[in-house]
Amino acid sequence: MPDKRCTEDEVVAELADGMTIGIGGWGSRRKPMSLVRAVARSSLRDLEVVSYGGPDVGLLCATGKVRRVVYAFCSLDSIALEPHFRRARQDGTVETFELDEGMMLLGLQAAAWRVPFLPTRVGLGSDVLEHQRDRIRTVRSPYDDGEELVAVPALPLDVALVHLHRADAAGNGQYLNVDPYFDDLFCRAAARTFLSVERVCPTEELASNGPLQSMLISRLWVDGVVEAPFGAHFTECVPDYPRDEEFQRAYAAAARDDEAWAAWRARYLDCGGHDAYRDAAGLR
Repeated sequence: MPDKRCTEDEVVAELADGMTIGIGGWGSRRKPMSLVRAVARSSLRDLEVVSYGGPDVGLLCATGKVRRVVYAFCSLDSIALEPHFRRARQDGTVETFELDEGMMLLGLQAAAWRVPFLPTRVGLGSDVLEHQRDRIRTVRSPYDDGEELVAVPALPLDVALVHLHRADAAGNGQYLNVDPYFDDLFCRAAARTFLSVERVCPTEELASNGPLQSMLISRLWVDGVVEAPFGAHFTECVPDYPRDEEFQRAYAAAARDDEAWAAWRARYLDCGGHDAYRDAAGLR
């Protein structure tokens, strides 16, 4: 099997302005933050970000990388609203496509299946259709019932970025917690996928880590594997580590003030790559 190991900067070198990038994880849980920080440090612009959003969306908005956000929510979990995204949304500095959680899942599933939309009752009678009438349409069932259904549009991605607990060098990825979120759909909806993990290990070791269903990501979907210990920090990556609540509070507090944000950015983002970040955050 091919060895697909690479670095965060090598992943960023594969990206381009204007791309649609899907980011796995959920809120402030198992986000590929070492990859997100690499994008935030780069010269990339005008990205469309598709995410069950957390600090990934906020950090990219704060650093001016985002043109449009497709999202079902944007939260830090223990802090209800992601502060940088809230400011960008309120100031109108980013475009938004706001979806129900289930509708977003179906959009990713449609892209993974390479169909233009999937029908659903989700959203009928809600303000989602009222506010997104130029983007979400309804269709009539071709069968005898003739039911009107929501046609959720596919959400095809140029690139997916996801973080898991373990992988081999070929890109077979494994999660070790109870929730896979929708990382597999992000990968299958994307033309290319880059996977960061806490540890790259031999293929035979994956079988001893957990049950077969924990093997979430197939190497066939993966174009690059980044070994990044604490790569999801400060979001949670249980069982390897919990969310760093103290660090997250400091991140959120820094968003309230331009001077405080400049200091946070200098210390934890502009300091350099993931190794420098781990040093700054005391994660060695």
